[in-house]
Amino acid sequence: MRQRNKPWADDFIQENANLIVPDPAAHRGNWQALFGNNNPIHLEIGTGKGQFIAGMAKQYPEINFIGIELAKSVIVNAAQKVLEEAVPNVILLNQNAKDLREFFQANEIATIYLNFSDPWPKTRHAKRRLTYRSFLEQYEEILQDGKGIVQKTDNRALFEFSLVSYSQYGMRLEEVSLDLHALEDPENVKTEYEEKFSAKGQPIYRCRAVFLNK
Repeated sequence: MRQRNKPWADDFIQENANLIVPDPAAHRGNWQALFGNNNPIHLEIGTGKGQFIAGMAKQYPEINFIGIELAKSVIVNAAQKVLEEAVPNVILLNQNAKDLREFFQANEIATIYLNFSDPWPKTRHAKRRLTYRSFLEQYEEILQDGKGIVQKTDNRALFEFSLVSYSQYGMRLEEVSLDLHALEDPENVKTEYEEKFSAKGQPIYRCRAVFLNK
């Protein structure tokens, strides 16, 4: 979906550099110092408008959250949501997540969230899916031993592709849910897309996959 341009976005990002960190590579391996504590760091790739990361930060104040979002017109919405919720344990990055190893060193992240990622439905675009092997290699490197990915999506084809990708990579599937909301999980924090799709009766899929080969 094309996002409406926000001419004020650049100024807003500059004015909130403590929240939307301008040079993430400079903090590689030292993110906990920026948060000012030694709490574990959870990473959301594709933060969208920020409902999930702000909700998670509020629910889990003992965890630090970093959200990456490429679209400038979207990350300002996420930042506004974080500021509105007054959660101090969130940092946002207006960056492309094509190589996370530029921003994070080995074993720096405790959990990765992939929420409603672009499914890239055409076969020739499979390498762009965030659960393709080349991305899993990055995740494995920056994640701590025995840690992994939590994925939510409304797209059945992407979900099935991801399950196969995880399995072929040698990961352990700790949860596979074909109807997340039927579980009535009290700890589930919904994204904007999740609310939209579930309201239309679309099932939401969730899985948890852990790396075993480190």
